[in-house]
Amino acid sequence: MAEPFVNDDVLHRACGICPSRSRAVGEFDVFERPSRECPFNPADGHRYTADGTPVCVHPDKVGLPAARYKSEGAPLSVTLELPADESEVIPYLRNLLYGAAPVLLESLIEQASAEITRAFPSLDAVTTLRRALS
Repeated sequence: MAEPFVNDDVLHRACGICPSRSRAVGEFDVFERPSRECPFNPADGHRYTADGTPVCVHPDKVGLPAARYKSEGAPLSVTLELPADESEVIPYLRNLLYGAAPVLLESLIEQASAEITRAFPSLDAVTTLRRALS
């Protein structure tokens, strides 16, 4: 069995009952919020779709964009969109990178490196990322 996405991390923002605490990325769906499509099951405390797919309903807490990863095989990806104002780049990156799922970090850092250089030629991408992550 694959390692759970949130592996014994008591400080992680994911809820204690979140499927991310017992399943690997791709083994559960992430919805924007609770809905009738994923009713609460009082027997075990989880939410499931009609086909039995476990569902997380807090994408901001788990750090994954809402998508049907297990039920529809949605690809795991996120697109970086830098703010227009140079002074907002470091706070934006700090919030994005600290809130992202670990499996997304490499892609986000690669995107940030390319986009910083493209959008803000006066900024050094490595220095900007270091500031965002420190």
